[in-house]
Amino acid sequence: MGVLIILIVVLVLIFIFNLIVKENNAAKKAFATVDVYLKKRYDLVPNLVEVVKGHAAHEKEVFENIANARTRAIESKDEDTSVKSDNELNTALKSLFMVAEQYPNLKTNASFLELQKKLNDIEDELAAARRTYNAAATEYNTTLETFPTNLVGKLMRKKQRELFVVNDDVRNAINMKF
Repeated sequence: MGVLIILIVVLVLIFIFNLIVKENNAAKKAFATVDVYLKKRYDLVPNLVEVVKGHAAHEKEVFENIANARTRAIESKDEDTSVKSDNELNTALKSLFMVAEQYPNLKTNASFLELQKKLNDIEDELAAARRTYNAAATEYNTTLETFPTNLVGKLMRKKQRELFVVNDDVRNAINMKF
């Protein structure tokens, strides 16, 4: 009888361990998709800045903020810093589009309009990927918070995953309609 109880406990622990690993891997996979779209956006930003620079060269501080935010985003090494640096880049892009609104010639520039459309498309794909990641991360976080899986999670030294949330600076949507 004692052997049966030990066997059941071991099987439950194995099940919980595998559940945590499975959910962690699902969140990692979802974040990898987000990362692909973030990199696409990071690659598009310099082109967008150059087009706006041609019409608003004296807005040096805006361009420097974008360059710095993009560099921090590209150099982020883990998911937590990637989430934070993405929010910084969103804020910087918002200021770029606010500058662009002040230049009528820019609003009709074919290169700017094409880059704007590409950015809109990437933003839509990125939003969908973030939702998928947040769902997987929430499921994983819930598993780490509920009993008895929280006990095994602590033994495994697992920590909660950061969610992509819109910070107050970018809560107002970037207006990219010209």
